[in-house]
Amino acid sequence: MRIRQLKHFATVAQTLHFGRAADLLGMTQPPLSQSIMALEQEIGAPLFVRTKRSVALTPFGAAWLEPVHQVLEGMAALPQIAHELKEGTSGRLQISFVSTADYSVLPKLVRNYTELFPKVDVALTEATSDVQIEKLLGGKVDIGIVIPPPNGVFPKPLSYLPLLTEPLIAAVPESWVAAQTLPMPKGLLSPERVVDAPLILFPRHSAPAFHDLVTGYIAAHDGTPQIVQEAVQMQTIISLVSAGMGIALVPASLRNLARTGVRYMDLAGDAPVLETGLAWNGENITPPVAHFLQIAQEVVAQNAPL
Repeated sequence: MRIRQLKHFATVAQTLHFGRAADLLGMTQPPLSQSIMALEQEIGAPLFVRTKRSVALTPFGAAWLEPVHQVLEGMAALPQIAHELKEGTSGRLQISFVSTADYSVLPKLVRNYTELFPKVDVALTEATSDVQIEKLLGGKVDIGIVIPPPNGVFPKPLSYLPLLTEPLIAAVPESWVAAQTLPMPKGLLSPERVVDAPLILFPRHSAPAFHDLVTGYIAAHDGTPQIVQEAVQMQTIISLVSAGMGIALVPASLRNLARTGVRYMDLAGDAPVLETGLAWNGENITPPVAHFLQIAQEVVAQNAPL
């Protein structure tokens, strides 16, 4: 069964006249009749009832006409679909992100991208940085919004673009503030209070850079981290703070995550700074990936708030 035969059938069905159909198709009538007969023989059912005076669709032909039209319309759309895929104006883009990015870099980047490329299907998946790196290397995601490794070195062939640096702040149980369990003169939490407090933190294997940043801050102030609970999602960490289990040091953008029972406090003195950026496979830059990277680079170059 060939596409030209389906076109022949659809044109005869439209005109119900072999002569007029042949004229529309730019062919003579005998080859058209032969094409329809061959098609009927292949599918094993008549498509038309023919008399000397008229041509009519059989019930089978009438029922088959709609799926044939769908196939022909799909074929006609293929060149435009191919062009859009080649240009990156349609297709699919798989983005993974660390939970902290949901409150900082992710919304603006995705919004800017989808406004320019609304026909691209954007799939978002939350994952820790270690999981994202494995998926990027395995080709299971296209773009990762990650916290870079402690040494800043990604495995080849991954590339990296810094997006945002922000200070850490403290997420503290509101009940502790009310009870003055953690006195905070001038609304700031001193390093000594952080050192003494039970701590909720990402496990190191999931977020080594973040983990080392927090524990390094405590060690720099002659303390030993008193980790009472670990969690891999920032929403879970904040929920545990709300329950009064301890405090957490989180990126400043987490102020956008309002939660009853949690107070966000700035740290006194020099606060540690967390970096977030884009990672991608430099050997597999599809058009949608290239467009997303361009948007991210423009945002960074303009120092536009994320």
